[in-house]
Formats: sequence, structure tokens, C-alpha cells
Amino acid sequence: MPKPNLLAKDFDFATVLPQWQVHPDTQELERVFVFKDFKSAFEFMTLCADFAEELDHHPDWSNTWNKVSVRLSTHSLRALTELDVAMARAMDQFALQILA
Repeated sequence: MPKPNLLAKDFDFATVLPQWQVHPDTQELERVFVFKDFKSAFEFMTLCADFAEELDHHPDWSNTWNKVSVRLSTHSLRALTELDVAMARAMDQFALQILA
């Protein structure tokens, strides 16, 4: 797989990923998704897992009943890349799909 592109230093996270927190010191994106129940949270994680396999880019995450806590970073580059943005955007869409 080709090396992913680093994000521009002036990448506008607030516009592109408004519900995610950016941690520049650790080069991570973070978000907690809250669903109505465990089954919905698990459905979300399944959709994300399938996409992560396609993208070959996997989140650091944990699940507690109806919550899924996610951290994204391109560990091999110790930076945020286009893969992190793609994964975050897909996760946002999957959450909307589950919550609809």
C-alpha cells in the first residue's frame, strides 16, 4: 500500500470534522459516539470494522455499553493523514445511519 499523504499544517479540522477533537501533541483525532443501546453501538463498530479492513487503516477504540470511544492516527508516520480523515468521515456517516 502506498504511503498516505500527510495533512496540510493548516488543515481545517473544525470545518471538516467538527465533532472530533484534535490533539496536535499526540497527533490523534478523538470522538465518543453515543447510541441508544449496546446493539446499536455494536452495529456501528461492525460497519466501521468492515470499512477499516477495506482502507487498511484501523482505529484505536473501546466500547462500554452504548458508547464507542475512538482515537485515530497514522501510527507508522506518527502523524495525521488522509486515512484518518477518511476513517473519521466514514465513522460520522455510519453513526448517522445507525441513529436515523
